[in-house]
Amino acid sequence: MAERGGDLPVVIAGGGLVGLSTAMFLARHGVASLVIERLRGGSPLPRAAHFHVRTIELFRAAGIEEAVKVQSEKEFLPEGAIIAMDSLAGSKLADIIPSLNVGVDDELTPCRRLFVSQPGLEPILRNQALAAGAQVLEGHEVIGVAQDPTGVTVTIRDVETGVEQTRGGQFLVAADGAHSPVREALGIPFTGRGTFSNSITIYFTADLWPQMGGKPLSVVYINSPVFGGFFRLDKDCQSGFLVVNTVGDPTSPDAADAAADTSEARLVELVRAGAGVPDLPVRIDGVARWRSCTDRAARFQDGRIFLAGDAAHVMPPNGGFGGNTGIHDAYDLAWKLAFVVKGVAGAGLLGTYDDERRPVCALTVEQAYTRYVTRTATYLGATDYEPLIADLDIELGYLYRSPAIQVTGDDGLSHVDPRQSAGRPGSRAPHLWIERGGARASMLDLFGQGFVLAAGREGAEWCDAARVAAAEIGLEVAAYCVGGPELPVLSGSFADRYGVTESGAVLVRPDGFVAWQERQWSPSAGPALAEALRAALVQG
Repeated sequence: MAERGGDLPVVIAGGGLVGLSTAMFLARHGVASLVIERLRGGSPLPRAAHFHVRTIELFRAAGIEEAVKVQSEKEFLPEGAIIAMDSLAGSKLADIIPSLNVGVDDELTPCRRLFVSQPGLEPILRNQALAAGAQVLEGHEVIGVAQDPTGVTVTIRDVETGVEQTRGGQFLVAADGAHSPVREALGIPFTGRGTFSNSITIYFTADLWPQMGGKPLSVVYINSPVFGGFFRLDKDCQSGFLVVNTVGDPTSPDAADAAADTSEARLVELVRAGAGVPDLPVRIDGVARWRSCTDRAARFQDGRIFLAGDAAHVMPPNGGFGGNTGIHDAYDLAWKLAFVVKGVAGAGLLGTYDDERRPVCALTVEQAYTRYVTRTATYLGATDYEPLIADLDIELGYLYRSPAIQVTGDDGLSHVDPRQSAGRPGSRAPHLWIERGGARASMLDLFGQGFVLAAGREGAEWCDAARVAAAEIGLEVAAYCVGGPELPVLSGSFADRYGVTESGAVLVRPDGFVAWQERQWSPSAGPALAEALRAALVQG
């Protein structure tokens, strides 16, 4: 093994959305990392533009929400609908979602869904991570990996010169995409349906203002005799991308191979057909070939190595779940790595990453498939899909189960309506408007760094017990009585929102998920809280 004395605690293979997010979240916890990225200057193509409410909440915790909002406003019209048409110049066939933020209000979350391109977002992530101590090594790729009980060593190669070197750290996060060399080196199989269509994304420049200018439309699905897919356009309607999933007769065996012909003439033909303008001047800026599939890794951890993002799961783009799910992987993993690196928790905590994320990712992959076969690929005649779950249930209502979550009377649910989660262990801690330091804030703003004990306005004894328990364990815990003079509630009720009485309390983890809940104070509360803290760190 190579000498690791001068290396950073965490090495990250892949510097796209998920890799940079992992570095940013680690830096938020004071843990430095080295990101190894094959490309120089980031992604040149406007991929992964749809960011869900939970993702924006995570960006808020990381201090970049406002910067992402500003970038979004530069690039896209906000709040657009998702519809189906026969062409951009033709007729509307269906209303799919009336607004990007349908169902989202400020009693549920302080954030809004946003569109922002990958080239617009990646610099924000990178700058935030670099400012806090991360390092990014561009133009290099991971070609080998080895680990022992004390750390991980990666062999990397300069993609231009071919020069190789080794770097190492305590842990490795593989965020290196669907064809992850790290995952393949570990021999971790993908399981799922395999490929059910060979699709393409065409990046183009063309003046589509006459057809789309000023219209509040986020995504336009195209169902025509020429192809099936969808458009996403920039704010000025002068450029964008077109995803093509099927070509020609959707019942033909050849329909699912949209990548069979990617000549420039054919790509121009497809953009013109989707636009409904036969003589439209079109410049092709790039094309990406990709497979529609619903695969996931058999495990997300191998010793000191963790899979995240597309390296762990791949899914159709319908619903925009792919990039968001990867960023959520990063958030769950980052705080656990940070606590282990700092010696606050043992390696047992890292085992909960697979416990918690893999079932949630399985749920999300299946919901992406449901949207694919019912919106884009009805030609498949598929019957092997799950019933449609509301978007917000997937974005905010997914549930974690692991030894770090203290669940009483497990009902086996994988998700809940986030408006009715009531602070149940394993759920995202609910948003509530409060006054903090004389300013309006969200309960979510209390979370993101360490553990938080949130009690009702009659829960002062909980706060005392939290300080005692934290001192016993050697852990920092912030404790608040919500609704009291320190944190007045501006709207709603803490007790109602969190499923407790005014003398009850919840323990919230650094990722904003509830680890433990007690409806009211009791004489045994102090020991129970200490036990919950130890369990949340997976201490015996």
